[in-house]
Amino acid sequence: MYPADPNSVRAIHAFLFLLPIVIVVVATIVLVPTWRICKKAGFTPWLSLLIFVPLGNLILLYVLAFSDWRVIPIEQLGWPAYPPQYGGQYPPGYPQGYPPQNQPQNPPQNPPSMPPQNPPPQV
Repeated sequence: MYPADPNSVRAIHAFLFLLPIVIVVVATIVLVPTWRICKKAGFTPWLSLLIFVPLGNLILLYVLAFSDWRVIPIEQLGWPAYPPQYGGQYPPGYPQGYPPQNQPQNPPQNPPSMPPQNPPPQV
């Protein structure tokens, strides 16, 4: 048996020290959005823990994609449906004959010249 190289032992110890930290960070990055999605969809947020079960992430994806979300549609809350329906007249509130069709077009005029401005004071 060969003696252990001190540099290799230190590298293995550093890896074993950092591995749990990396696992917790990645788990948090994955768990927080799935927790919020499950909560917004009306499911229990604990369902997001399926992400860590083998093939559970696929099950969770299909549950979220193909089930009815238990939230109130926005139309039932009193908000208008998107896009708003204006009955053919857009934007609402314009008078019926606007813009007038039979008025002559005025040629564009040059904008009025600006008065001269005083230069900034020299310091």
